[in-house]
Amino acid sequence: MHDPTPHEGGHDPSHESPFKGKTGWRRIWNALHYSMAGLKAAYRCEDAFRQEVWLALVLIPLAFALPVSGTARALMVASVLLVLIVELLNSAIEAVVDRVSLENHRLAKRAKDIGSAAVLIALLLVATVWASILGGSA
Repeated sequence: MHDPTPHEGGHDPSHESPFKGKTGWRRIWNALHYSMAGLKAAYRCEDAFRQEVWLALVLIPLAFALPVSGTARALMVASVLLVLIVELLNSAIEAVVDRVSLENHRLAKRAKDIGSAAVLIALLLVATVWASILGGSA
């Protein structure tokens, strides 16, 4: 028994969105453009993302300049990149919440607060990883 494709069983992605259903190189090319547009929008519109990009531009080269093992360097860089990833997701959540409604609502506040908490945890991870490695306990 095989898993049905989206087209089998009446689930044609092109009926869900005009942007679905592209395949192959065309899909990859479109995805690249959407991703670049997302990065540009986040940098232009989100102060926190902009600050974290600048932090990454300092910390990532520093990780390569420090005399640490390859594994330690990978952890240092990955922890910084994780902050950017989490911030992008948080910004997306905030944009969707604001798109749905700008009125104050407990669920909107909860969604935004949870996204912010995720960013905080990612930042604490950077501090923990870097402190552990630079402090010699890694």
